[in-house]
Amino acid sequence: MAQVRVCFISAPRDISKALAHKLCEERLAACINIIPKIDSVYWWEDKLETDEESLLIIKTTQSKVEQLINYVKDNHPYPVPEVIMLEVSEGLPDYLNWVAAETVKK
Repeated sequence: MAQVRVCFISAPRDISKALAHKLCEERLAACINIIPKIDSVYWWEDKLETDEESLLIIKTTQSKVEQLINYVKDNHPYPVPEVIMLEVSEGLPDYLNWVAAETVKK
């Protein structure tokens, strides 16, 4: 079975769709869900911040993780963007195989 990963990336609302499209176009993701409106509260440079963002929920494979992280580092407006990977231990085999197949096409 494919080694599928779920990645969470928060991004400014105005760039989230473009970022999602580019990640899919580059085959770094098979599917991305965008939760368009989240409120984030976090510490940055010793100050408590609050921002309105979007959350990208990305389905990819282990073999694409490094490329995905590098793409986000190079194309995200934040100096330290949130990029969190979770290992998928179980799921519908047909779906997991679909994720794997879509991330190898070019």
